[in-house]
Amino acid sequence: MIQIDALPAFSDNYIWLVQDTAKRRCAVVDPGDAGPVERWLAANPGWALSDILITHHHDDHVGGVARLKQLTGARVCGPANEQIPCRDLALDEGAEVEVLGVVFQVLAVPGHTLGHIAFFSDQPATPLLFSGDTLFAAGCGRMFEGTPEQMQPALARLAALPAHTQVYCAHEYTLANLRFAKAVEPDNPHVQQRFDEVTRLRADQRITLPSTIGLERLTNPFLRTSETLVKQKADEWKGHSNATHVSVFAALRSWKDTF
Repeated sequence: MIQIDALPAFSDNYIWLVQDTAKRRCAVVDPGDAGPVERWLAANPGWALSDILITHHHDDHVGGVARLKQLTGARVCGPANEQIPCRDLALDEGAEVEVLGVVFQVLAVPGHTLGHIAFFSDQPATPLLFSGDTLFAAGCGRMFEGTPEQMQPALARLAALPAHTQVYCAHEYTLANLRFAKAVEPDNPHVQQRFDEVTRLRADQRITLPSTIGLERLTNPFLRTSETLVKQKADEWKGHSNATHVSVFAALRSWKDTF
């Protein structure tokens, strides 16, 4: 059995701490800052950091890697097609990596960055996904390097994972994303219900993650490009008809960029 907790970093990042409580070994995902991980290890003597998983090269995801590697010697596993500090294992589409006894499949999900990967495992009782900055709760990442033709299929691929898959993304953006989702689908009761729940959580400074793939299918406009009303809103925004899922996605992303 593994346990997953969030270590907050910066203003809205989460470093995911994956723990094998029986063996007192742990791994972290996207440590943009070494400090939260160092403090956790100091407060939990006897634990060993065995692995560092990286989804993409942005500094708020890799800034703490070199320090943690120096301190612990942990294995650094990251995307093969990006510059990752201290990387020991280069991973690309179709690879598998075992971490704390759990085998993760590596999924190439370009768009936010060109070499972005995600880690998915269906070995635990509940499948889990570390999606980095590709899929957010009720949203998706900006396309800093990739294209809609890359990112929309990547998101659709994640949306096709089992509905009960737990989604661990890297930022606390849920409330802002749901404000946009309400603009896209003002009459979607699932969006409104989730907005109300997340509003309460954030009012108490509580985390809104993990999400699930099933919940994302119901409330995330970027996964709902086949919905007639979503397409209509995208068409209104662009002022013309968007004939494909990719063009609907591109319209939504451009709208969100200025929302």
